[in-house]
Amino acid sequence: MTPACKVLKSNKIEYSIHEYEHDANAKSFGLEAAEKLNLKLEEVFKTLMVTDEKNYFVAVLPVNHQLNLKKVAAAFGCKKLQMAEPKIAERLSGYLVGGISPVGQKKRLKTVIDASAESLSKMYVSGGKRGLDIGLKPQDLAQVLSAQFVDVLD
Repeated sequence: MTPACKVLKSNKIEYSIHEYEHDANAKSFGLEAAEKLNLKLEEVFKTLMVTDEKNYFVAVLPVNHQLNLKKVAAAFGCKKLQMAEPKIAERLSGYLVGGISPVGQKKRLKTVIDASAESLSKMYVSGGKRGLDIGLKPQDLAQVLSAQFVDVLD
């Protein structure tokens, strides 16, 4: 059981586990998850870490979209943000890139979830390792992360 599953379980949040065989040659972890789990792209979300050089933040958005750094910066009250280095994202989250879950990270970071998730009955995020996704209600994810729903898409 990954840290993400433990956090959801301890918070009594209902979730489902979806495993698939990860292909080491896959270019996009999120798109691979959607395809192998036979899910709609707008239901599968990736977890990205951004920084203003001092603080780190997390944005959760659909796998088939790009993050708009200006919108995310505004959501966190920062002037400017950039993508975090993969090694730093791994160190802070405790997960490997491609398996970074927004839940159960080593260091709890301020998080936003793209507003498109709000209308879904279920969304899928990484469960904490490559080849493992978790399905849950967007409102439950927002609650456990103390996250806001914000438009962060390009």
